[in-house]
Amino acid sequence: MVFSFSKLMALATLISAAHAFSGDATYYYPNGGYGACGQPLQNSDHVVALASAQYSSGANCGRQIRVNYNGKSVTARVADLCAGCVSGDVDLTSSAFEVLAPLSVGRMRVTWDYI
Repeated sequence: MVFSFSKLMALATLISAAHAFSGDATYYYPNGGYGACGQPLQNSDHVVALASAQYSSGANCGRQIRVNYNGKSVTARVADLCAGCVSGDVDLTSSAFEVLAPLSVGRMRVTWDYI
């Protein structure tokens, strides 16, 4: 069976969209402390803490996610568990959050997916 490139790309887009998550994004300051994945985290790192359902007991440590908000996106590495998050929520380091919006926003509705 032969597929054109455009058909394959359309299929990949559909599959990616099917695995997208949505939830609230907040931010935190790790200040050099260790994340649940066992690495020290700096405020300047683009890392994310996931809700327990997506953290999957650490199975997703080190994976990259793309977080989207209002036409902007940021890539962050899974490095921590967000105990206060519900499924789909993300807690970004302050530097990752600021790529999407000023810290004064505090909380925003985002979509995200693994990349």
